[in-house]
Amino acid sequence: MTRLRSLATLALVSLAACDGLKEAFSSHVDVAAQAGSQELSVQTLADLLGKSRVPVRKEVAQSIADAWVNYQLLGIAAANGDSLSDPKLIDEVMWPVYTSAKTNKFYKQVSEKWTTDTSDATASVAFDKGDFLAARHILFQLAPGQEGDSLAVMKKAQGVLARTTSANFATLAKEYGSDGTKDVGGDLGVFAPSAMVPEFSKAVDAQKPGDIGMVRTQFGYHIIRRSTYPEAKAAFMAEFVKRQRFVAESTFITGLEKDGKIDIKEGSAKVVKAIAANPSEHEKDNTVIATSSLGNFTAARVTRWINGFPNPDQIRGQIAQAPDSLMKTFVINLLRNELILDAAEKAKVTTDSSETNEIRSSFRALIGNTWAGLGIGPEALADSAKDKAGKERLAAARVDAYLAKLVNGEAQFVEVPSPLAQALHKKYDWKINQAALDKAVTAAQPIRAKADSARSAQTPPSAVPVPGATPPAPPPVDTSAKK
Repeated sequence: MTRLRSLATLALVSLAACDGLKEAFSSHVDVAAQAGSQELSVQTLADLLGKSRVPVRKEVAQSIADAWVNYQLLGIAAANGDSLSDPKLIDEVMWPVYTSAKTNKFYKQVSEKWTTDTSDATASVAFDKGDFLAARHILFQLAPGQEGDSLAVMKKAQGVLARTTSANFATLAKEYGSDGTKDVGGDLGVFAPSAMVPEFSKAVDAQKPGDIGMVRTQFGYHIIRRSTYPEAKAAFMAEFVKRQRFVAESTFITGLEKDGKIDIKEGSAKVVKAIAANPSEHEKDNTVIATSSLGNFTAARVTRWINGFPNPDQIRGQIAQAPDSLMKTFVINLLRNELILDAAEKAKVTTDSSETNEIRSSFRALIGNTWAGLGIGPEALADSAKDKAGKERLAAARVDAYLAKLVNGEAQFVEVPSPLAQALHKKYDWKINQAALDKAVTAAQPIRAKADSARSAQTPPSAVPVPGATPPAPPPVDTSAKK
């Protein structure tokens, strides 16, 4: 996938709480999270952590609180009969999908101007030069620990080499080859020199097309024949054209970067890692990470991009583990994305009405599917509650019951897709109290100890396996809830 096309895989989840709620909530140290009028107390969160088998850690508490907020907001929306159908809101939260559509169109527009040379005169010169190699081989494999028998294997290979010709190479490969290529006459196709171990590629490159020779590698002894240009033309031309387009794309992006005048600020690595640790705290952070011809690239923009990639939790984990030295490259890549999008906008690339309708319809399907998964859709609530307040209470109770089952491994995780989570966060009040999460983790420790002790007491004292008995289940993995 090209660097331009990779933007098409973006998925956005942005967390933005109302300042008024944040200010009012900060004093409620016994409330871990709030969604509308619903509250997740420190004690309830501690019980969820302590009585389950999930790891008692801050990041797990954060994940549970995140999931609770999303589920409760879905319940509030259902109680209000709100399917989040406002086109303006949908377009805002579906930013990644619109970006994908624009990027694909822009890529097509730009790449149509790239020229490739497919003449035999040019391609054959590149072939002889070894830009890409093409060969067949017959492998006489050395098994691990067979070093003492290498002389016998070499003599066998030399014996076959002595009677190998271009005409019978494929036949001998099928007879003597010891790897999967023997079924195709030893054909390795067209490959970049870096695709093979160095000694093999050097041996192929040293031969003239049509020549036959032998080389030893870590895998054994190879009789090799370098293919001629006419033999490899079709496959070589495909790689040759692909490489020309890659060079054209690299030149285009390098030009954007040069004109973009990217400058990464000192201390950017520390800020990026802080963003990855807690994105919601940096949604409105105007700390300047870098500058370019587009202006300041702030922590808020970095947050949007991090949360915009597929599997943002995985990206955040990779950032946390990566050395600081890689953060500069990461920020440069994000700025390249910004420059590409800016170029697309300047080229007036946009979506048409049919694409817009399709994007909006795909969002509307998200909320219905998620409501159904949790059993809190408007129809499900109307069966048991009449007024809005009653529906909110019913939805909240069902969410709490579901979450308790989830952390105990008794229910499947219902994911709230990123655009849907963002829409809920933008429309309804919510907050997570970091200090209260710490309190919940501390309070969960003795609860977990007591629960573990009770579980141990229920375990049969004998450690002798009983024939036919089911072995004990392995310890549970960290099944942190996600948004």
